[in-house]
Amino acid sequence: MFAKTTVLSRSINCGSIFARQSLRTINNAKRLHNCSKSYMQRPFLWQSTTRFNELHKRNMFIQTQDTPNPNSLKFLPGVAVLEPGQTMDFPTGSDAYCSPLAKMLFRIEGVKSIFFGSDFITVTKVDEDVDWKLIKPEVFATIMDFFASGLPVLTEAQPSLDTKIQDDDDETVQMIKELLDTRIRPTVQEDGGDIVYMGFVDGIVKLKMQGSCTSCPSSVVTLKNGVQNMMQFYIPEVQGVEQVEDESDRAAKEEFEKLETKIQTSKTSNEH
Repeated sequence: MFAKTTVLSRSINCGSIFARQSLRTINNAKRLHNCSKSYMQRPFLWQSTTRFNELHKRNMFIQTQDTPNPNSLKFLPGVAVLEPGQTMDFPTGSDAYCSPLAKMLFRIEGVKSIFFGSDFITVTKVDEDVDWKLIKPEVFATIMDFFASGLPVLTEAQPSLDTKIQDDDDETVQMIKELLDTRIRPTVQEDGGDIVYMGFVDGIVKLKMQGSCTSCPSSVVTLKNGVQNMMQFYIPEVQGVEQVEDESDRAAKEEFEKLETKIQTSKTSNEH
């Protein structure tokens, strides 16, 4: 009787164990099914990237700042555009060969030139007749789409005429470049532009204006009352400051003058 009871209890225990194992097997099967279902519903890599990019676009907040030039507007995307202290100027669309972002911005009708700073983008429109209300939404969309794409801002190394001191620079030129780099350029970059050192000849410092400073009505005043006075105060060898243009600037200016003349002629013909 005792042995039978023992066998019976063992049978009951084995049955309980079997029942628990069966239940565990069922639960594992459910988990496996859910896991497989979850895996099958999981988006592909490109779908995840797309969702991330869409989220990045929604989270990007672009600010704008006015500049002394009414035809130039400074856009701050909240992310790094270039390396700290680096700037890039694109006076015309042909100069944008090394930047996918600049190329995209030049496709917007009414855009004249583009300028990049370390954390900002300056867009200059053709003239006062072009309304910022028409350009700004397209600029916002272009910047958002570009940074969501993950493409590099620059695709090729672009030599820059900056204030880097060279081995063959004399003491006066070194002082001019250092003053430009430490005291003058940071202030000008806050207004969405930049000043590039072009040379020092017969006491005259030759500088090139970039970005919002290029066609700014107050650029001459800035050079004379701001830059020249500071240069002469710290460096007695400096007799004056002169703004210069390179060949691409002159060519672009001539093309825009021709375009404006053509537009005015067309308007006059339509009126008559």
